[in-house]
Amino acid sequence: MKNNYAAIAERILECIGGQKNIVRAAHCVTRLRIALKDEALIERAALDQIDLVKGAFQSDGILHVVIGAGDVERVYAAMLELTGMQAATVADVKTEGASKVGPLQRLVRVFSDVFMPILPAIVVSGLLMGINNLLGIEGLVHPGETLLQSYPEFGGVWDLINMVANTSFVFLPVLVGWSAAKRFGGSEVLGIVLGLLLVHPALLNAWEYGKAVAHLDGAVMPYFNLFGLHVEKVGYQGQILPTLAATWLMSQVEIWLRRRVPNAIQLLVVPIVTVMISGVLALVLIGPITRGIGNYLAEGVIMLFDFAPVLGALIFGLLYAPLVITGMHHLFIAIDLQLIANQGGAVLWPMVVMSNLAQGSAALGIYLIVKRSKEKGMASASTLSAYFGITEPAMFGVNLRYKFPFYMALIGSAAGSIFITLERVRATAIGIGGLPAFISIVPTQIPPFMVGMLLALLLPVLLTWLVARRLVLRAQPAMAA
Repeated sequence: MKNNYAAIAERILECIGGQKNIVRAAHCVTRLRIALKDEALIERAALDQIDLVKGAFQSDGILHVVIGAGDVERVYAAMLELTGMQAATVADVKTEGASKVGPLQRLVRVFSDVFMPILPAIVVSGLLMGINNLLGIEGLVHPGETLLQSYPEFGGVWDLINMVANTSFVFLPVLVGWSAAKRFGGSEVLGIVLGLLLVHPALLNAWEYGKAVAHLDGAVMPYFNLFGLHVEKVGYQGQILPTLAATWLMSQVEIWLRRRVPNAIQLLVVPIVTVMISGVLALVLIGPITRGIGNYLAEGVIMLFDFAPVLGALIFGLLYAPLVITGMHHLFIAIDLQLIANQGGAVLWPMVVMSNLAQGSAALGIYLIVKRSKEKGMASASTLSAYFGITEPAMFGVNLRYKFPFYMALIGSAAGSIFITLERVRATAIGIGGLPAFISIVPTQIPPFMVGMLLALLLPVLLTWLVARRLVLRAQPAMAA
């Protein structure tokens, strides 16, 4: 074994007050997440010195120990073996820390808990849709022709990839229904049923909604006639808020019924009453209201970037990485998915890519300066990780440890974000957050996006190197020792 995971887990336990101080522990892609009884027992300095630990911080009433993809699973398994604790989910740990946070953080946590389990499906769809983008670029192989026009025999392959790619977005309410029901304490299978109801083929496809409203191409809006009340008979493909709100209501109804319906008839009564109440309210009341809220939210974001593009991009470029630290960045996934559903493209995701690349380049700047092999190895591994969309090792293991590289990364992120915003760059899908992200950009906007990438890549490494040469080597000669 390359690393002694049991020894590392034991050292982490010593630095957080031992097993008796742990309420619950879980892990995500890169971090251990631990709810503690007494946070005063944390030995931060000693924790940061443990092998594989790239940093630690407290947020939402939880201790986050950044280790990195792959290794975190092995350290967590060793911790469970040492302590005899039961494995827990991230949602379980977050529930333990809920009493220590405010209402806004709890709201953001809901989005995080719902989206984390379904992110792999979104990432896969984003990657496949990006491949489709490449197939539709004119002049990629032959001047004035797309790959499909040059090689029509691959049309069937393109159709197949396109169908697989779109599945997660077409049936997004199903994924959200499943994950949200799990988060809110309802039956996951009923959450799936509710999600399927919202994309039922008998409903007008949500992508055709705009045409029906504007009466384009002969499109007509269908209605439910409920005793003289006309309700739009429209699906919610690609929508987040309707499913989230409807699933919360469904879970509350189900929980209420479970407590009151006798066990002998629960299987017969609870599911049908729950689905009927939540399904009818979802289509008649919740769906139309939350669709309107989502539309206003999407239009508000577009208006901000139309009215003050430089200001909007500056704020987002500077604040996205700090929001990652707090976990509040998951809220932007919902906004971008709403933008894709309403506007056909996401404006925030391309700027997320700028932030990821900038954090990686700041870590690369430290790699060019430090001489000690351990720090050099951490910086190089963190750089590569950030360049492919996972920034925690770079942020916590390198940039925040030296502080100034983190600020240099924010400058690079803001510069790249401002440029691509002025060029009105949009992404057709989300999920690819690093160097390969160009494939998810609207094909005609890939060249300006690449320029933005260069700004985000070059500025942080140059600024970090310059500042490090001037400050770090003078104030901390040990870095170069």
